[in-house]
Amino acid sequence: MHKDKVSFKQKIDYLIFGKILTIAYPKFIRPKYGYCSYFRFFLNFFIPQKLLRINAKVKWPVHYTSKVVCPENITKGIMCDPGDNHGNYIQASNGIEFGSNIEFGPGVKIISSNHDLEDFTIHVEGKPIKIGNFVWIGANTVILPEVEIGDNVIIGAGSVVTKSIPSNSVAVGNPCKVIREKAPYKKDISNVVFNQKSYLK
Repeated sequence: MHKDKVSFKQKIDYLIFGKILTIAYPKFIRPKYGYCSYFRFFLNFFIPQKLLRINAKVKWPVHYTSKVVCPENITKGIMCDPGDNHGNYIQASNGIEFGSNIEFGPGVKIISSNHDLEDFTIHVEGKPIKIGNFVWIGANTVILPEVEIGDNVIIGAGSVVTKSIPSNSVAVGNPCKVIREKAPYKKDISNVVFNQKSYLK
């Protein structure tokens, strides 16, 4: 349960716009209060995505400046909306498996499949990208095919992730390398009240 006091304005915001967004986005699962104004989400996500049909096939909020390719090949947990920041490009031709509580900085690119070197119209088949729970992916990071990122990881801004990153790590650079161990994630999200019924992955 959120311990912060919920204002009358927040309650009205949820009752009017939050209910619409909960119905419109069945895979949008975030804290009921305190995450972001539902009115702001309505303007920046619902109108471009549901009315103007930008990223219309995606069942979670995607910013109108971002692109999600093959969303049907993406699985994700809660508090994770791939493409919800400015200028994200998520290409899931070979599949991407996201855990829970993942944040994407602006300009993040996640590319699950390369083009065939002899025929650029063909995507090379490969294993899906896997990203664990409690992961922060910094601005302008690029994650390349078949990479696996463990739980409780921070990827520094501007990194190019070409190889897998183990759990409990801070990793940066091009190519991205672990620079130190990361302390355990402190917040217990099992106590959070969400905008709709959910599960913890």
